[in-house]
Formats: sequence, C-alpha cells, structure tokens
Amino acid sequence: MFRNKNDGMITNERGKVIAVDGGLDNENRNIVMENKNGKVHQRWKIVYVDEYEKEPTKGQLNKKFGLYVERDFYVVSSLNSKRYLDLINNRNMVIKTPNGRKTQVWYFHQQSLTIRTRYNNQSWDIKSAGKTNDMQIWSTNSGWFQVFKYSDGQFINWSNNKVLDVKGAKDVEGQAVGVWNNNRGKH
Repeated sequence: MFRNKNDGMITNERGKVIAVDGGLDNENRNIVMENKNGKVHQRWKIVYVDEYEKEPTKGQLNKKFGLYVERDFYVVSSLNSKRYLDLINNRNMVIKTPNGRKTQVWYFHQQSLTIRTRYNNQSWDIKSAGKTNDMQIWSTNSGWFQVFKYSDGQFINWSNNKVLDVKGAKDVEGQAVGVWNNNRGKH
C-alpha cells in the first residue's frame, strides 16, 4: 500500500519512497523504492487527466522553451554582420552569410524538446555528450546536451545554463559556434 502525505513523497508501508533511479533526469529511467532523503527525484505531483495542460502542437508557442512548434526560423547573430547559424561539413555549427541552404533553417521539435535542422532533422548537440563547449548537429537522443530554450534573446541549455555563443566574438565567415557561460554579451 502506498500513501501520499501531501509532501510530494509517495511512501509504502515500510517507509520507503518511490524515486527515479540514481536521481538522474533522463528518459526511460527506472523507478525504484529507496530510503527517504527529500530530494527532487523522490517528489511527485498528481495531475488529473482533465486538468492536464496539453502540449503545444504545430504552430503553437511552447512557453517553457520560448519557441513555436515546427515553425521554421533562422538564428541570426547579433554581431555587426548579422550572419546566420549554419553548418560546415554538414555537422559543425558556425556563422555564415545567408545562403538559402536548409542548413540555415531550424525548427523546434516538441516530442524531443530539441532544435533541429531542416537539412536532415538532426538536433543541436553539445559535442561529446556535453563534455566540451563545441556545438554540432547529431542524431536526436534528447540528452540534456541537446535541450535548449530561447529566453531574453539567447539560446540557453536547459541543464547547464550555458548559452549559444560565437567563439571569441569573432565576426568572420565560418566562425565556430559553441556554448559558453552566460555573459549577456551580443555574440
């Protein structure tokens, strides 16, 4: 038997609580019983189906992510030349002059919560599963290193809060784009 004592914890008769295994916020994590420690991975909320706020559909704004679902957009640098986010070698992210290629067209994919390219539908990705500051496109897996929101004129990684950044603020054709600590700069 389980009890919910309005503290967000669901407890069994032995005092153990339902928790996300390992405390990691990843898709497909196992649910386990463990000793209560009060951390977020042990807290649950009951949402009744008739009160559940439905996910936005194509053309609607996802308010949490600041982007419209499946609506094409360009990412334009605030540096003087106003170059577009693009790809070199069809993989690595750079800034380039507008050229009409699909490598410069992006969209927000609601199911994966990622930003994808119209070139091949792969997602923004911090290289090496987030262990570097380099950006590329990669097969979608919705890992934390692929999930970005748009807020206050910046693309921000959902997990580490690093922002999309033109490396070194160099306004040159083909300059690499990565992620960096949020310095509120225009690059």
